Parts: sequence; C-alpha cells; structure tokens
Amino acid sequence: MSAAVEGTTGRRNRSKAERLTLEIVGWLLVAVGIAALVLPGPGMLILALGLWVHSLSYKWAEDLLEPVKRNGMRAAAEGVETWPRIAMSTTSALVMIAVGVYWGISPAAPGWWPVDEKWWLMGGWGTAGFIIGSGVIAIGLIGFSMKHFRYGGEDVEEYVDERWPDDD
Repeated sequence: MSAAVEGTTGRRNRSKAERLTLEIVGWLLVAVGIAALVLPGPGMLILALGLWVHSLSYKWAEDLLEPVKRNGMRAAAEGVETWPRIAMSTTSALVMIAVGVYWGISPAAPGWWPVDEKWWLMGGWGTAGFIIGSGVIAIGLIGFSMKHFRYGGEDVEEYVDERWPDDD
C-alpha cells in the first residue's frame, strides 16, 4: 500500500474514487440490511457488512459495529439453545427457499388477488433468488451456530473477543 496507515484501526488515506466507492457500497449495504430486518433476508449480516465497510474509513462505524457483532453472535447462540428453536429455524429457512422457488416460477395470480395481475409476485427470479439465497444463508448460519455454540461449547463473548480483539 502506498498510503499511510493511521494508527491501529486500519483506516488510511484513500483516493477520492476509493472513498466514494466505499461510501456508496457501505450505505447500500446498510440500507439493504435495514430493509432485510423486516423483509426476508439476513438483515443483521448485511447491516454488519455495511458497517464494516464504513469502519474502514470512520471511527463511528467501528464503534457501531461492535454491538452489532455481539448481538448477532448472541442471537446465533440463543437460536440453537433448544431443539424446538433449531427445528423452527430450520423449517423457516426451508420454507423461505420453497417460497423463493414458488416466486420464481411465478404462477398466475389467483382469483382472489384484488389488484391487477401485473402486481402479483413482482420481481421474478431476481426477487426469488434473493429469497432463496436468504434461506440458504440461514441454513449456513444455523450450521455455524450449532458447530460453535451448541456442540463447540464456545461462549459468545469469548468467541467475539478472540476473533476481534481490537474492538474493545
């Protein structure tokens, strides 16, 4: 790298093009992450990724990223505490994949659909792919959580501190 690194945070002087790219990508990820908190999708994961991109340039994003990581890991650990939670999470992820496939196939609008047929399952395979991808990511996260927190016996705080020691 030709630019000087500032302190231990990893932030450095960047060209205008790099800064603009990081801003656009970071804010796009934050917006999609916030939307995915209420829509089908891995909202916390995308939001954390957006904050990580911003943390490359801004201290405020680095400060916000720490609680998001801890809360995400805590939710991952809690999600595999009991078999009913594991079964419900896995079933939900599989239903999400099935809905995505159904969405992609785009059957005709049913007779009860109250508005114009063009508004039935908008987005086609683009939307379907996002829903299917969200279900696949959810299954991967369930596996990750089972490995580390159910069978690995890891403590959430120790896990986060081990992987991101500079965040304190």
